[in-house]
Amino acid sequence: MPTAITNGRSAIGDADVYDLVCVGFGPASLAIAVAIHDHDQAISARVLYLERQREFRWHGGMLLPDTKMQISFLKDLATLRDPRSHFTFLNYLHSKDRLVAFTNLSTFLPLREEYNDYLTWCASHFDDDVRYGQETLGITPCHATSGRVESWEILSRDVVTDQRTTVQARNIVIAVGGKPRIPATLSDASPHSPIIHSSAYSTTIPKMLAQQRSACHAAIVGGGQSAAEIFHDLQSRFEKVSVTLYTGDSALRPSDDSPFVNEIFDPHRVDEFYDLPEHAQKDTLHRNRATNYGVVRPELLDRLYELMYHQRLHEPDASKWQYKIMPRTAVVGYDPQAGGRARLKLRNTLDGSISLSETAFDLIIVATGYVRDAHVRMLEASKDLLETGKYDVGRDYKVRYRKDAVAEDCGIWLQGCCQDSHGLSDSLLSILAVRGGELVESIFHLSNGVHSEAHNTSEDGAHHVMHNGNGNGVVS
Repeated sequence: MPTAITNGRSAIGDADVYDLVCVGFGPASLAIAVAIHDHDQAISARVLYLERQREFRWHGGMLLPDTKMQISFLKDLATLRDPRSHFTFLNYLHSKDRLVAFTNLSTFLPLREEYNDYLTWCASHFDDDVRYGQETLGITPCHATSGRVESWEILSRDVVTDQRTTVQARNIVIAVGGKPRIPATLSDASPHSPIIHSSAYSTTIPKMLAQQRSACHAAIVGGGQSAAEIFHDLQSRFEKVSVTLYTGDSALRPSDDSPFVNEIFDPHRVDEFYDLPEHAQKDTLHRNRATNYGVVRPELLDRLYELMYHQRLHEPDASKWQYKIMPRTAVVGYDPQAGGRARLKLRNTLDGSISLSETAFDLIIVATGYVRDAHVRMLEASKDLLETGKYDVGRDYKVRYRKDAVAEDCGIWLQGCCQDSHGLSDSLLSILAVRGGELVESIFHLSNGVHSEAHNTSEDGAHHVMHNGNGNGVVS
């Protein structure tokens, strides 16, 4: 049912056009919902959230047993913006009668499973404003008699019935997260393909392996946190599975989460990064890749090395090991075999030589990150209205359309695909609380101008939206 939010409380709305529709209801849009609820000014608006999943679930495919968060719980949906909010992680613990027990853990890093429950608890407060099971297909500009766009039409389909539905909104936030990135050389759409993306791991593989009666050979492609977690999980829970992890790098490398480096994720650093010249932005992203891309938490690396050493203790011949890590070996293709198996085409990253894996694998798990370009397809109908012909955004994440084409009180904001212009924190959880508040002020014209679209000191006054990425960004 269409709803309005007034001082954070839902009420029936009568207008035909929503003031705001958020496409996607993951942590980014949820942070906006929380910020609307918490804002100290009265916000009377009709808000709707469209979510493709049939229920709220944060990265359900990678909710592995005993895995912990990689950031402090204080970087939740509210604390850094307003520690008095109802939606802080500490208040969630209090409401679940676990605050004292959690304190006894003496940790800032809750289990990922618990953080998902926290996000689900937050999301439950907005159930009346969310339409689950709705996949957004496209967004079309609606021209007024003045000739300018004053609203947008959003076309979505029900993922169960395939029924099409349209709604209109003056403002839209696109926060759909990334889609699994599988290299073209490993792409296989057949229903019985042995190749899956890591994002589907925990929802498909454990159930399949639990029913496996004979020995199984699994390959993991990738050298980052997701690849390492799956490598460890397969060893921990499935005795009949032999696992080989392939990485093109010379070794699995540790992530850098030291205090000084972690300051790059501070909310105010977004201003600094946005104002850099484009060449400096690229250089900064490259220098800071070790915080998030193709790296593994040091404590997990220590645990994996212990497990590998245990094998060495009992079997000196590495070719007989059940669990193997193959560095300097890039997977560049596969060769289908009988019984649904596949041998991998491998390239030695030192000399470029190509070979075929001796093992025919029953399962190939591709942990190669995500592509964050869903907005390009959704906004195809308004491409001709862009200021620069590209999906450039202001400091407030608002897409730059021509002023003569789109009304000032009408716009589209992007989340999770602005790393090139806003820095590494764009697709992560670190700044959600503060950023959610910034977007609310921008969308509802409550800002003091510091983070408005006019904020511009770069060389060309515009920044480009990232269309591709291979990291494991975890926001939407």
